[in-house]
Amino acid sequence: MTLSKLVFRNISRRRGRFVFTLLGITIGIASFVTFQSMGGSLKKEIYRETNSLGANLVVIPKGSCGYEQLSVLTGDQMPTNITMDEVSKIAAIKGLTVVPFLAQKTAINNKPVSVSGIKSDATLKLKDWKIRQGSYFSPDTENSVVIGTALAEQFGLQPGSTVTVRSEQLTVAGVLERTGGRDDYTMFIELPTAQRLFKAVDRISYAAVTVDNLELIDQYIEQITVETGGLGVISDKQMLKSVLAIVGSVNITLQLIAAISVLAAAFGIINTMMTATYERKREIGILQALGARQSTIFNAFILESGFYGLIGGITGVFTGLAASIAVAPYIGNNAFTTLVKGSGTGSIIDFKLIISSILFSTIIAVIAGVYPAWRAARLSPVEAISYE
Repeated sequence: MTLSKLVFRNISRRRGRFVFTLLGITIGIASFVTFQSMGGSLKKEIYRETNSLGANLVVIPKGSCGYEQLSVLTGDQMPTNITMDEVSKIAAIKGLTVVPFLAQKTAINNKPVSVSGIKSDATLKLKDWKIRQGSYFSPDTENSVVIGTALAEQFGLQPGSTVTVRSEQLTVAGVLERTGGRDDYTMFIELPTAQRLFKAVDRISYAAVTVDNLELIDQYIEQITVETGGLGVISDKQMLKSVLAIVGSVNITLQLIAAISVLAAAFGIINTMMTATYERKREIGILQALGARQSTIFNAFILESGFYGLIGGITGVFTGLAASIAVAPYIGNNAFTTLVKGSGTGSIIDFKLIISSILFSTIIAVIAGVYPAWRAARLSPVEAISYE
C-alpha cells in the first residue's frame, strides 16, 4: 500500500471527524479571505477616488480630522463651514483654480443617496465627465439634476424622470457615463440650488484646488491658510496617506479577528491528529513490525494534516470570496463601506490572495500536524502492538 492510499484510507475512516475538522479550517480561511479581500478592495478604491478627484489640494473646514478627509472621497455628508467669501479669496491667488462642493444626503424610496452641489462648468472641466443619456446642466435646467449611471440603474431613473429633494421636485436632465467610482452613485445639483435646498446659503463643504506649478505647492498651502484665516489645506498625497492610515488600522483589526479563526482551526487539526494517533497505535505498531521507518509514519501524519489544510484552504477561499461578493451590496452606508459597495466584484477577486491563502492554510495545517506526527513516529513497536 502506498503512502497516499494509506493517508486517504485513514481520512475516510472517520468521515464525521473529517467533515467537522474540514469545516473548522474552511470557516477560518473564509474569514481570513473575506476580511483580506474587502480590505484590499477598500485600498484600491481609495487610490482610484483620490486620482478621480482631479485636485492637487483640498480645502476642508477648520479642525477637520481624518474622517472628513475620507468623506471627501466617499461623498458622505460633511459640515458646511466654508463660506463662498473664503472660496473667492482662494480663487484670487494667482496660479490656483478652485472648484467648490457641497456634500449632502437625501433619500430615494427611503434609501440614502449622496448629493453633491457643484458649479457645473468648473466641475465638468475638473472631472472630464461624459454624458451617457440626456444632457448636462444648461441655463434652462435650473431645477434639474445629473446622476451617475449606478444611481440611474438602481432606481430606474432616466432623463425626464423626477426626484424629490427636500420636498422639491427636480427633473433628471442627464445620466453620466460610468466612472467606476462613487460618482456613479451620486446625484449632482447646481450649487446655488443645492445651497437653497439644504439651507446652506453661501456655504460649501470643501473645495478642490488645482495648481499651475506643483513645485510651489507648499507655498500655495501657506497662502491659502493665511488668506482664509486657518482653513485646513491638504495635498492629494497627504490626504491619501491619512486615509490609508485609517483604513490600515481597520485592516489590522480585521486580520487579527481572522487570525483567531485560523488559530482555532489549527488547534482543531492538532486535536484530530492526536486522537488519530491514539486510535491507530496498533496499526502503527504493525507497520513498524513490517519494516516501516519512523520517517514513513511521520510523513503519513504530515501528509494527512496537509491534506486537511489544502482542501480546507480551497473551500475556505471560495467561500470567503463568495461572502465578499454577496455581502458588499448590503453593507451599511457609511464612509468606509461606501467604497466597498462601489468597488464591484472585479476588485474583490484577487488571484494572488487565492493562491497565498491556500498555501497559508496548507502550511498552518502541516505545522499543526508536526507534534502529533512526531508522537506517532516515536511509538515503540512493542507498545503500539500491545495497545488495545
